[in-house]
Amino acid sequence: MRYRASDPGPRLLPDDFRMIRDLVYDRAGLRFDDEAVVLFERRLGDRLQALGLPSYGAYYKYLRFNVQGEAELEEAVERLTTKETYFFRQEYQLRAFQQELLPRLADPMRRQRRVHIWSAGCATGEEAYTIAILVRESGLFRDDELRVIGSDISKNAIAHARRGIYRRASFRTTPPELYAKYFREGKEGIEVVESVREMCHFGQLNLLDQSRVPLIGRVDVIFCRNVLIYFDMNSRKKVIDAFYERLLPGGYLLLGHSESLLNVTTAFELVHLSEDLVYRKPPIPERASGGPR
Repeated sequence: MRYRASDPGPRLLPDDFRMIRDLVYDRAGLRFDDEAVVLFERRLGDRLQALGLPSYGAYYKYLRFNVQGEAELEEAVERLTTKETYFFRQEYQLRAFQQELLPRLADPMRRQRRVHIWSAGCATGEEAYTIAILVRESGLFRDDELRVIGSDISKNAIAHARRGIYRRASFRTTPPELYAKYFREGKEGIEVVESVREMCHFGQLNLLDQSRVPLIGRVDVIFCRNVLIYFDMNSRKKVIDAFYERLLPGGYLLLGHSESLLNVTTAFELVHLSEDLVYRKPPIPERASGGPR
């Protein structure tokens, strides 16, 4: 079915919206309020045309009952979860991470010298590469002592992250000296230098998939910024529980500026830094000195 250029296409009726929204929630744990109907129309409308479907009701039935419905639902989630990001976002928090948290992780008393950092919900990778650059600039770790893991539910976003090529809009807050040092302008766009790309590893992951989250391994720091706002309370608690399990004792969780663990969990300690508040998994208490009596 083709629509004329002047035809806005089918309208998303309330009942159809709720049914499609529920499918997205069951698949990805993302909760959209009633105002999101416009977002659904804008991002899913051309899928009806591509599939030759006359209405969103028919689209719902396709998602539910067609043999290709599962793949189409993944495509719908892809389109609905696309979010804008850029390098060096929330500079004050990144500064606190580099100047206050990294020295703690570099403490010679730590048993493990390597540092593992997880960018959960990394979108197209700007955050993960930013983290790698900040660690290198700190001078506290060698490149082979750092592993940054970026995950996102969107396979297209992860493919973009692995390419490491971006448009100029992604650099709106990048310090000029770091832009000159860590990026190269190529034919396809602006590329992250290879030495930084080698420190970052990307994979598709649904944060609610309890069978796959453990594949991340144990980490020292988790960045999960502007992701929890898309989850309802039940899903939020599941994600935070998973983060707690993945963090090493004494590890840190950094959230977006409008996010907190209030009413979610009391398992984390709140740590006051000079420019930010972060969460910490309580460290293992040190054994009393002097040995047994």
